[in-house]
Amino acid sequence: MIITYKSSGVNISKSEEFINRIKPLVKKTFSKNVLSGIGNFGAFFELDFKKYKKPVFVSSIDGVGTKIKIASALNKFSTIGEDLVNHCVNDIAVCGAVPLFFMDYYATGKLNNNTAVNIVRGLVKACKENGCSLIGGETAEMPGIYSRNDFDLAGTIIGVVDKQKIIKSNKVRKGDVLIGLASNGIHTNGYSLIRKIFDSKQKLQKYYPELKCKLGHELLRVHRSYLKIIQSSLKIFNVKSISHVTGGGIEGNTKRVIPATRKLSIDWESWKRSAIFDIIKTVGSVPEPDMRKTFNLGIGLVFVVSKNDVDSFRQHLNRKREKSFIIGNIL
Repeated sequence: MIITYKSSGVNISKSEEFINRIKPLVKKTFSKNVLSGIGNFGAFFELDFKKYKKPVFVSSIDGVGTKIKIASALNKFSTIGEDLVNHCVNDIAVCGAVPLFFMDYYATGKLNNNTAVNIVRGLVKACKENGCSLIGGETAEMPGIYSRNDFDLAGTIIGVVDKQKIIKSNKVRKGDVLIGLASNGIHTNGYSLIRKIFDSKQKLQKYYPELKCKLGHELLRVHRSYLKIIQSSLKIFNVKSISHVTGGGIEGNTKRVIPATRKLSIDWESWKRSAIFDIIKTVGSVPEPDMRKTFNLGIGLVFVVSKNDVDSFRQHLNRKREKSFIIGNIL
């Protein structure tokens, strides 16, 4: 019996076909800084340091989590690439950085080129919207690690910020105000709990009048990018700190960006939660403490600003068509 790499579950020719299909898509994200056509084992990005006094690279790595399982159940893969890029962009944007380039890792039990291409389309869309170059990635077919149709998706982002413009927590003072920006849904956290509650395709396809759509459609809303509003705010205001609300909720993430000697006071009734969170809590009988620790509850980003800047800052947000709420203060 002859055993080949293909018979063991890895199809190199199929991988080559996939690479050929995504090359023209990926090139659409290239900035003038990307050095292409070199033909080596690494990706090359040339940075003009003249724009910065003391440039500092900022990096982050993340995944989409079990939101992938919702995408698989509904056979819709065009949005999770956007989720991944935007999540990573937000993580460095709250540090004051702007993204330079992105790299992805896609691992699966058996490569489905149509699925993989749709995922890359999402990566490309979000990279273009965030001014970020998708300069490389890895596609791994690993039978035995993943079952036939299972896959995982992760990414690494590299950005840059002037050292003097890094957003640090040391400027946060007692009396500073927390201004929350609305999320556009669940983003990318809490899906293991969601899947425990809505554990069938039938439940995902149920229409909810308060959502004005089927549950699955709501659960796959793209994790939005806050890069533009963060950058425009930093150019005008002395923002003390910023938190990206992901796993751990509003309190858990905002604690990370204030001094250890300070505490948070959050008014949980100061904004109206999106309907999806009420549905999750009611259908799943989820305790309120778990809701607060697991989900963003309608607040995707938190700015910490001086109380003297609150009115003008919110006017700025309003001009940018951002829905904002005063959700608490620093103790």
